[in-house]
Amino acid sequence: MKHFDAIIIGAGSVGLPLSYYLSLKGNDVAVIDKNHSYGRGENRAAIGGIRATHSDPAKIKICQLSIDIIKDIEESHGISVNWIEGGYLYPIFEAEKEKSLKELLVKQKSYGLNIDWISPEEIIKLVPGINPNGLLGGTYSPHDGYASPLKTAGAYYKLSLKAGTTFYFDEEVVSMQRDGDKITSVKTDKREITADIYINAAGGYAREIGQMCGLDLPVYPDSHEAGVTEPVKHFFKPMVVDLRSDNQSANFYYYQNEDGQILFCVTPEPSILGKDADSTSEFLPLISRRMIALHPRLKNIRVRRTWRGMYPMTPDGFPIVGRPKDISNMFLAVGMCGQGFMLGPGLGKIISEIIVNKTDKYNLILDQLSLYRKFEGNEMLK
Repeated sequence: MKHFDAIIIGAGSVGLPLSYYLSLKGNDVAVIDKNHSYGRGENRAAIGGIRATHSDPAKIKICQLSIDIIKDIEESHGISVNWIEGGYLYPIFEAEKEKSLKELLVKQKSYGLNIDWISPEEIIKLVPGINPNGLLGGTYSPHDGYASPLKTAGAYYKLSLKAGTTFYFDEEVVSMQRDGDKITSVKTDKREITADIYINAAGGYAREIGQMCGLDLPVYPDSHEAGVTEPVKHFFKPMVVDLRSDNQSANFYYYQNEDGQILFCVTPEPSILGKDADSTSEFLPLISRRMIALHPRLKNIRVRRTWRGMYPMTPDGFPIVGRPKDISNMFLAVGMCGQGFMLGPGLGKIISEIIVNKTDKYNLILDQLSLYRKFEGNEMLK
């Protein structure tokens, strides 16, 4: 039976960066994934946004690190991931949301975010053609941006391989052997391997992996749909997030990528629970209606394709990161709530330091994202 320093279950948005940073620190790392190759779970369904604009210190700190990593990856490693510092824009049309975001702005600034409330006139300059009717202003964070999830996954896979990581694709974890407070091995449908530490980064299947070793993880996937248009001449830079809800959706967001294509996604309301990845006939009429109402200039752009992916949700919209109390050699990096792509690089680096360097400088993050929190309330900008 082959032994590793660390075994990661899941070669996705979190597992890939983590495998690289652990291997870079000299660890012998194995990554197991039931798919044919890396990034074929939730990662390939992501549309690419990376923002530090959150409502809590833990995710702000993680994503600030992610942005620093991704914006420098081409210069550091010679691999392009199509990073664009386009910013995130939240145009506001409702007085109640204006009040909430302005109150949140004070907290965000205290956490070190570069973010401000801007006027309707400034928004119209940033997003030419946006509907000005009822526009009250909005928050804008210029250092946020977006990158290609596929290229980012490919970059981390190449870097991780070069650093010595072993990947086992097309292998499904079927059981985890446990003796007291320790996992003793992982069995796949092809082999059994052991490690000093076992890391659950299984995305939408994190709960099933947890159940194999007696953990009940509150991670419940729901389905979200996205799409992409034909390329057109660039005419706006920010990721635009409309927080208004209607009887079919809670919010939606879109941006124009490096190639000129517009990528878009909607948060369904009520949530569509489960792991169904089939596209629906309802999505395109819904998102088209909402996008054209906000930004009429989009109406003649043709859609190329749509797709559907999972948001591995927790009850409060925050990830679960850290060690379970009763399993000493397991680490959890689960429940990313649809934000695994933006959290992954920073979280991978942080977890590697916690595991290898045994640092306590991230205790604030571990405390906030603990499995043993009360799961009360909800993350405001999830």
